[in-house]
Amino acid sequence: MKKLLKRKTSWFNSGSPWIWLNGGAVAICMLMVLGLLGLIAVRGFGHFWPADILQTSVVDRDGNRQIVMGEVVRDEIIPASVARDGGYTVAQDVELITRYLFKMGNRDVNGRDFSWFLETGMDEWQYPADAISIERREWGNFYGYPVLIKEQGKIVSELKSADFWDQLNQRLERALDLHHKVSRIEKVDIGRINNKMDELRLERRRLELDGATGAKMASADAEFAERRAALEAEYDVIKKERDEILAQATRDQLVARTADGKEVVIAFDHIVRVTRPNEMGVVAKIGQYVERFWEFMSDEPREANTEGGIFPAIFGTLTMVIVMSIMVTPFGVLAAIYLREYAKQGTFLKIIRISVYNLAGVPSIVYGVFGLGFFVYTLGGSLDELFYAESLPSPTFGTPGLFWASLTLALLTLPIVIVSTEEGLSRIPSTIRQGSLALGATKAETLWKVVVPLATPAMMTGLILAIARAAGEVAPLMLVGVVKLAPALPIDGNYPYLHLDQKIMHLGFHIYDVGFQSPNVEAARPLVYATSLTLVLLIIALNITAIKIRNNLREKYRSASD
Repeated sequence: MKKLLKRKTSWFNSGSPWIWLNGGAVAICMLMVLGLLGLIAVRGFGHFWPADILQTSVVDRDGNRQIVMGEVVRDEIIPASVARDGGYTVAQDVELITRYLFKMGNRDVNGRDFSWFLETGMDEWQYPADAISIERREWGNFYGYPVLIKEQGKIVSELKSADFWDQLNQRLERALDLHHKVSRIEKVDIGRINNKMDELRLERRRLELDGATGAKMASADAEFAERRAALEAEYDVIKKERDEILAQATRDQLVARTADGKEVVIAFDHIVRVTRPNEMGVVAKIGQYVERFWEFMSDEPREANTEGGIFPAIFGTLTMVIVMSIMVTPFGVLAAIYLREYAKQGTFLKIIRISVYNLAGVPSIVYGVFGLGFFVYTLGGSLDELFYAESLPSPTFGTPGLFWASLTLALLTLPIVIVSTEEGLSRIPSTIRQGSLALGATKAETLWKVVVPLATPAMMTGLILAIARAAGEVAPLMLVGVVKLAPALPIDGNYPYLHLDQKIMHLGFHIYDVGFQSPNVEAARPLVYATSLTLVLLIIALNITAIKIRNNLREKYRSASD
């Protein structure tokens, strides 16, 4: 017994229990992280799977029977007393009852597109073969049956016609192509002309501020009038082309019927997609899933951000992180080199280091308030007065934008880069410094050609941590440059190509807006999950890229030091 007790005591004293405890804790944490990511993936990316359309009849609070059609989103079990309190008739011996959340669509007809229905009094579910789901640019989805197709008010095909579905697909493809042409004209061609007209206005205003003489202003006005006339003539041609395309796009109409017999006329230029999920096989649904997922990643948002895609938010997040990295890396590295290599050791330096460490713990919203007050209003306002006076009173940099958002995040992540770089510099062996100096190199040459290259992996570690911190921030960005909807990208074909003064969308703020500010909670719920997972994957991709660069640098300078 004593030997067994002694053996257990020695095993405990050896530290093995703590190793197993730490290993178990790490394993549990990994399982929790993977489980969370799996939940987000299922709830979010499962939204793009084309669900079957069912039709049934239910009993409402007044005891009347109504026909409903749509997709079943989820179900839950509730106490029967809750249903009775809601005005439904439920037998007294029933304690629990199941209710289903239906996505019925047809918001323009019914006034709502989600509704709960009790299992009590519900008929058997049917899956009609001709039931269609129409994804529209406005009013959400439509669920019902196709009736006929009209061209300029004349019937060209009915459901019983052999070529009905071919006609529908061809006319829808034509409408989508015309919509893309109109979108390109409005964003690229008309946007370019508007940009040039604005440049003309600012150029004339600049001459006025410079105190140009009357003769010079008269000559300039004549030149501006000629250029403006040329732009207006070009605009008239483009506008005429756009109007002709719009007239062609409104040519075709689809007449559809709801489950309860109401007919709705839907113009093809308002339709994004028409599907028959009840007739689709697994392969067809996989193809539809990929198409919807790609649209989510590459398209612009619609319907108060509850439909469409998130590409402007992805692009804005990526651009902001890149600009932030360009700002924070040199400042953080130079500050760390000064603190480690040049600053005189003493009380003052200790105070600076403590301040840097404490900056990492300041709430991010404080950085946002500072960025708004100092960067936007003070620095931005001064820049406008010095360099953009012709634009006043409309601000250029005196308003929140991409540059100030990136600069605020650079300030927020600066302590991380400084600390990581200092740690990397401190790990460089003194023998390497001494060897460089012994070979005749100066202190500056030793620092910049020997020490700093060997410390670049640590600098990349700081950048990785800064990217992870900055990409997920939301609170400060709400004050310094991120908005609910900004479909125009900060990079385009108009000079200066990168518009640092432009407001942007951000994945983190998009999650907040869709999750807490959306007027349609049920429609926004899956998009919150999908956008969250997209943000996580984007951060992982950025970190993997930085880690790969760091590892390459580590191998390069390790072989050089050997």
